[in-house]
Amino acid sequence: MKKQIHNLKILESRRKYLRSHLTPAEAFLWKHLQRSQLRGRKFRRQHSITYFIVDFYCPAEKLIIELDGQYHLNPDVAEYDSYRTEKLEELGFTVIRFENKMVFDFLPSVLKEIEDNFKLK
Repeated sequence: MKKQIHNLKILESRRKYLRSHLTPAEAFLWKHLQRSQLRGRKFRRQHSITYFIVDFYCPAEKLIIELDGQYHLNPDVAEYDSYRTEKLEELGFTVIRFENKMVFDFLPSVLKEIEDNFKLK
């Protein structure tokens, strides 16, 4: 039997909370990812994989997008981010990260980089 790793019940209330309290950068990027706007790809926000809740996830591409604010500049947080990325990549996911400022200042470049990580053309 295949072990469930997506959207574990134990994290449901946390995912719901995070979806209703998006950061400004998450809300801004979500406007461009929702409703399959980016090359027809469906994205989910605040999706959990094992015990990690990721900002955005594209199931068709096994692509995870993480947005990092000032909080992620803390060395301990950055170390944890690296650990998370490593664990998710071991499960076969691709993880890309953007600073919040990038989303606001260089949205076309951010969207292009996301598209560049699509394996299915």
